Formats: sequence, C-alpha cells, structure tokens
Amino acid sequence: MKDYQFFDQYLNGHLPEAYKYFGAHKKVVNGEEGYLFTVYAPMAKEVSIIGDFNNWKPTLMEKVESRGLYQCFIEGAEEGQLYKIHILGCDGYYKDKEDPFAFKNQSREQTCSILVDLNKIKIDDEEFVKSRDRNFDKPVSIYEMHAGTFKRKEDGSQYSYSELADVLIPYLKEMKFTHVELMPITSYPNDKSWGYQCLGYYAIDSRWGDINDFAKLVEKLHKEGIGIILDFVPVHFAVDPFGLEKFDGSCVYEYANEHEFSQWGSKNFDLGKDPVRSFLIGSLYYFAEVYHVDGFRFDAISNVIYYDGNSNNGENVGAIEFVKRANGYMHALFPTVMMMAEDSSAYGHVTKGGFDEGLGFDYKWDLGWMNDTLKYYEKDPIYKKYIHNQITFSMAYFYSENFILPFSHDEVVHMKGSILNKMFGDYDTKFALVRNLYAYQFAHPGKKLNFMGNEIGSFDEWKEFEPISFSVLDYPKHQGLQRLIRDLNLIYENHSSMYVEEYNPKHFSWILADNGDQSVYAFKRESEEECVIFVFNMTSNFYWDYDLGVPYPGSYEEILNTDKAVYGGWNQYNGLPCLTYGNGIHNQKYKITFKLPSYGAVYLVYNKKQLIDSKKPSLGKNENNTATIL
Repeated sequence: MKDYQFFDQYLNGHLPEAYKYFGAHKKVVNGEEGYLFTVYAPMAKEVSIIGDFNNWKPTLMEKVESRGLYQCFIEGAEEGQLYKIHILGCDGYYKDKEDPFAFKNQSREQTCSILVDLNKIKIDDEEFVKSRDRNFDKPVSIYEMHAGTFKRKEDGSQYSYSELADVLIPYLKEMKFTHVELMPITSYPNDKSWGYQCLGYYAIDSRWGDINDFAKLVEKLHKEGIGIILDFVPVHFAVDPFGLEKFDGSCVYEYANEHEFSQWGSKNFDLGKDPVRSFLIGSLYYFAEVYHVDGFRFDAISNVIYYDGNSNNGENVGAIEFVKRANGYMHALFPTVMMMAEDSSAYGHVTKGGFDEGLGFDYKWDLGWMNDTLKYYEKDPIYKKYIHNQITFSMAYFYSENFILPFSHDEVVHMKGSILNKMFGDYDTKFALVRNLYAYQFAHPGKKLNFMGNEIGSFDEWKEFEPISFSVLDYPKHQGLQRLIRDLNLIYENHSSMYVEEYNPKHFSWILADNGDQSVYAFKRESEEECVIFVFNMTSNFYWDYDLGVPYPGSYEEILNTDKAVYGGWNQYNGLPCLTYGNGIHNQKYKITFKLPSYGAVYLVYNKKQLIDSKKPSLGKNENNTATIL
C-alpha cells in the first residue's frame, strides 16, 4: 500500500514542500521512463490527463485517495510536451485546465502546461547563499523592475532571463544597487495585469524564457553579489477558464460567497482553507529551494488582513493565520530569506513581535511615508510651511515597524505622472527638487526601493509594452540625476550611521524639526564611528551662511551636495570642512555655518575619531623650554 501521508499534511495546510509531490515529475517506473502526474480535485467526478504524449485522448487518472487525490504514470512522456488536466466537474461540465503545480506553462493566453525536468536545474551560488542574511544591519537598495521593459534588443525583441542578466547586472553594479526586485514572473495570461493576476504559482513565465534561463539569471546575479526578490501575489488570481477558477466544478481555491471576486475583477483566494495555504506556502518554498531566491514581497497585504481590503468589514482571521504560517515556515526553513509586506493598512505588528504577536514579516513598505513625501514635494514652496509636519510625521511612527521606503511602479502609472513630473515648478526646479527628494529618501532611516526609470528622471509613465527610455541620458540633467543615485548608493554603502541599527531610535534625532517658516529640516544619524548631519532646504531661498547646531566639536565634512554641477546643479557647495565655533544653537552644544543652496540637500559627516584625538595628551614646552605633556 502506498504512503500518502504527504496528502494529510497538504490538507492540513502544513506541506511547504508540496511541489515535490504534486504536478508532473520525471520518474522511472518498472524500468520505464515517463512522468508521474498528481492532481488535487476533491469534488471532481472524473480526472484525466491529455497531452502530446497520448494524442490528446484522455488517460484516466486513478483516484488514489478518497479525499480527492488523483495520480497516473505516463510511460514515454518527454520533457517539452504539452499537457492539460481534463476534468468532469461536480457541476456536470468537462473542463480542460492548466496544472496548478505546473513548472512551466505556455505564454499569455495559450492554455497548456509543459513538461520539464526539475533535476536539470543547477545553480552555482553556494558561496553567496551561505553568506547572505536578512540585512537588518546592512544597506539594502532595491531596483524594482519589469523583466520585459527594462531594455530591448536592437531589433526590438525582448531579452530572455539569461540574456537580461548580461545587460542588467553591469548596470546594477555600476549604480551600486544591492538587490533587484522583479514584478511577478509566475505565469500570467494578460500583459496588462503586469503579473499581478497570475495562474501558475509554480511556473516561471514563458515570455522571457524557460526555467533554466531563470536559474541562470539567479546564478549570474549571485555571482556578482546581487540579491533577487520576487513579487508574490497571495490575494487573488486570474479568472481565465483554463486556470484555478472552479477547478473541479467547485471552489477549490476561491471563496464560495460574496468575497469570491476581488476589487480587480479577479478571484480571491480563500486563505482560510488549509489546502490553499499549502498551495501558496509551497510556491514560496519552491522558489526559495529550487531557484535560491533571496526575498519575497507580498502584494496587497491590506486585502489579506481585512475582507476585501476594507477595515469596516472586519479582520479576515483565516487569511491572517495564513500569513503567520507562511512567514513562520519560511523563517524556519530559509532563515536568511527576507519576507516583505506591501501593506497600506494601519494594522499593528506587521513586522514587530514574535510569531503569536505579529504577522511575522521582516519588512513593510512605508506607503504612508511615500504618500506624504510626494504630496509635500508637489506643493508650491510658498505653501510648504503649512504642511511642514508631512515630512516630520514619518519619524513619529517609524520605529513601530521595520520599514522600506518605496518609490515603486505604483507611483508612475495610471496617469499619476513620473516621479520627476510630480515635482513642483519648471524644468530646472523639478530636477533640483527630485535630487533633493532622493537625497531625503536615502537619508531617512529605512531600506530603499526605486522603480526602474526613477534613477534617470524619466518624464514618461511606465507602460507594460514599452522599454524604459534610456535615451534621456543624452541630456545633462538626466545624466546628473543618474550620477546622484549612484553616489547616494555609494554613500549609503560606506557610512555605517545610515544602516547600522537603523530601527533603533537611539541612532536618530532631529536638529531642526519645526522650522516651518524657512522650510528647512535637519537631523542626525549616528553610529560608533561617525555622526552624519542631513540638511534639506525645501524652497528656492539661498543661504550663503546658514547656522546650524551640531552635537560635537571639530570638523564636519560635506560628502554630498545635490547642487553640485556634476548632478545638474549650480555648484553652490561647501568645498572646505565646516568647523565648529561660538555657542551652540538648536539644542546642540556647538554650531557650524555653511552654504545651503536653493532646493538643496547637504550631507555633513563627523568622524568621531576627532573626539578620541582631542582627549590625547599633547606635547608643549615648560618654563625650562623642555618638552612636557600638556
């Protein structure tokens, strides 16, 4: 008698390694090669396999377990052949479905699954995987991108995953990004969904190659020290009839009530069902184990926490349990893989607290910070003093979660305008403000994320069919902005005060938080080695000699000024170190005076070695003109 203990675990929502048991796997049975097919269809009246291997004439699957587990072995089935699941549903209708556990599907609206041999996937990245962690005390600067529209070949065709690596990696290294985040690459039918309405949760999307292409992309990234994060969509799936919808005539994956359809017209997963939990957690496990993915960003978590994303409908307790379980399993089985939430709700403890207290994510996108910040930078400077707290407010709640600061694809679509075009003013002012904006993003505690095109000052919104227009780099202002982003990543990487224990409030404090009349902000961030002062002038006023309180005596060196000519500014920078003098101001013991340009952002670093040196005894002369210790 065969052992189907794994099926009990699947039905109980505790089979993270589900991909090993379900789907189509190459096997040798009784000395013959072929593929073993395993399908879960609890309410089906009959399940068959059809494909190239049987001339699309149904081969009946055996119901090997009364609760809906079907299997059959097809002798002679070969890698690359097409197949589908042929089901007589409980509703009395026949339907041909993609395999929910298929490891490859046809592209777009083509409807077949494809046989692959997972044993062929080899990724040579052992050194990288051993050395990685969840980066709480390391710089994380994420380049979010869509695989099909980063760049195109000269003939206009798209790169495969492996080819993309050869174009993408040199750029990421030059720009000093630490991670790349791909918008969903699990197979999805409609280009316009950008991957956020997918069907194949175990299938690499075939638009840009096969599983080996994707494995090669991961390997090449890891060999260059760059992590890869995947977008994961646990809320809903596409309604195409060859997918998960009414899979066996019943609601295997979706709700069977008023919550069945999402606000996007797709079907909501019923995350309270244990088999659905196994199915989705298994997808995470699969990509982490087989492809060595370094992190997952969960989409639309507010729609997980609350029914239909509306807090008035109450908490979805079953869905919340799913998230806790998913994060619990991933942290236990892959303790160096990052788990991230895109969550627009005010739900507490998304990242903080233990397993029982919180949702268990490592990081949460700070969408409140993003919204407040962009609204502030859009405003005419005359009126900024009336909304001064839109910049300071984020630090009032920052330590409640482990935040990522995102300027993602969501901000540059649907007629919202590009990041550059959101800025107030004329051409020069927009560039000055966007340089200030990115300097503020990197100065603010929290990991960083930017969507492709942000770094070159794209004037166009992103479109899913058009590559990013890198031709704007023919113009100096855009070149300057790109140089600034690279330099910000370099500064971020090389200054410990900007990432070490950044979720601990003892390392941050405001110097100027209430100067609404001038719309000037200043704060400091510290580590054991250094203190960095960050100053932001949000108006066109130019200050030749701006006075600022600082905490330590000595020399403050300007390491960034967004008005430098190399960034496209007017070169109003501080060439020499700023020295403390006189009495302190702004509740600080000391004071410096420096040049603060229009719409400028300035970083000033203080090396704490000065404090040690100042306490060392020095040699002087006594009355007999001989050396003595002073």
